[in-house]
This record gives sequence, C-alpha cells and structure tokens, in this order.
Amino acid sequence: MKRNGESKAPVYDSPLFSNSASPAQHSALSTQHSALPALTIALPKGRMQDQALLLLKRAGIEVSRGELASRRLAIEDVSGRYRFIFVKPADVPVYVEHGIADCGVVGRDVLLESEADVLQPLDLQISRCRIVVAALTNASQDDHGMMHVATKYPRIAATHFGARGVPVEIIELSGSVELAPMLGLADCIVDLVETGRTLADNGLSIVETITESTGRLVVNRASYQLKAEAVAELISALGAALESGTRKA
Repeated sequence: MKRNGESKAPVYDSPLFSNSASPAQHSALSTQHSALPALTIALPKGRMQDQALLLLKRAGIEVSRGELASRRLAIEDVSGRYRFIFVKPADVPVYVEHGIADCGVVGRDVLLESEADVLQPLDLQISRCRIVVAALTNASQDDHGMMHVATKYPRIAATHFGARGVPVEIIELSGSVELAPMLGLADCIVDLVETGRTLADNGLSIVETITESTGRLVVNRASYQLKAEAVAELISALGAALESGTRKA
C-alpha cells in the first residue's frame, strides 16, 4: 500500500463535494468564531487528505466544491476561518514545527521518522496502517551476520533493530521497497502496510509488526499558546466528530 501517492481526480458526487453542510454539522463551531484568529492547517496529499477533509466536514469545517476542484495548493474553508495548504506527507510536520502552519494532519509513521517538535493532541483514527518488517516468504535469516534492511523509514528501522541488538545496514529507498528482497538488495524491508496484499503479491510475508500508525492532529507549540482558543475549538470540534462517528458505528 502506497500512502504517499497523489490523489486521483476528485469524484464530485462523493460526500466530500456537497454545496453546503447542514446546521447540525456546523453546530460544533459556535457563532463567536468570527472573533477568533484564522488557522492554517497543513494537509497531506494522497489518501489521508480525502479522509481528513471528510472528518473536517463532519466537524462543521467545509471546503467548497469550487475550491477543491481548483487544485490550488492553498485554499480556504467556506467560513474563511481556516486556510488549508496541501503538501507531501513528510513535509507536514516541517511546516507545523516552523510555524508556517498552525496545525496539520499527518500519519504517526511520519512523526516517528521525523521526530518533529510538535504537539499531538488528537488521534484522528484515519488511515489506519502498520509499520512492519517483511521478508521473502520462507526465506532463511542469518541470525549472526549483518542484516540488510531496505526502507523509507531509516530512523524507525535503525531504532527497532538497534533496540534488539541486531546489526543492520540500512538501505534507504524512496519507493517500490518490495522489490529489494526480490532482487537481492536486502534481506528484509521495513514498510507501511494497510492490508498486506501488496507484500503478498510480491512474495513477501510480514515477520513482525513494529507499531500501529493512524492520522494525528499536530499543533505548533507557539500557536497552541498564541491561538489557544481557536486551536481548542478545532480540537473540540474534531473530537466531537470522532465521538459521533464512534456512536454511529
């Protein structure tokens, strides 16, 4: 599963592209919003972007059909209180840590790899995946020699194997990590998976799960203080949307 891919063209009959939200959907955001400072929110391009926008809509924060269809990388919601910038997933914590964005939505895998100095007030429970170690099915492992590990997550991989005292050479790749064991470049891989189907299709099996990953709301430390009320209301609205979704489930 490749989480970092670009979004496909918008599907205009999806729930994401309605002309207006119902009064109930806006109830989580009070009328006093006009007095609060605007927030800039960094969203990751790809699958998580669509899931994040749907969750925001359930929280009463809606982006118009026209704005979404424009494909601009910086747009506003219908109220004008939220500005969204669309960036690569790995860049979300960078924009938030440096204060270009007040908040962001990003996977826990990206946060673990970047070690960005940001606050993580809310697990949004979207884009649920696992970071796993995988190897060729039925492949034998040399427990005493140097293990070659291919991954897009060199820091996570080094920390994982280092904690177990396993000597490894990390081979950093930017994509198609599943090819590495097949072509003899690596003994195993560390990668993000959703269902594991892509691994199986390439003759790989999961050896162990390192950790779970879901989309998180992250907040710039200064914004958390200087825009405290606006940030608190965003967290509250998203929390209410999550709770409502849990009750319906």
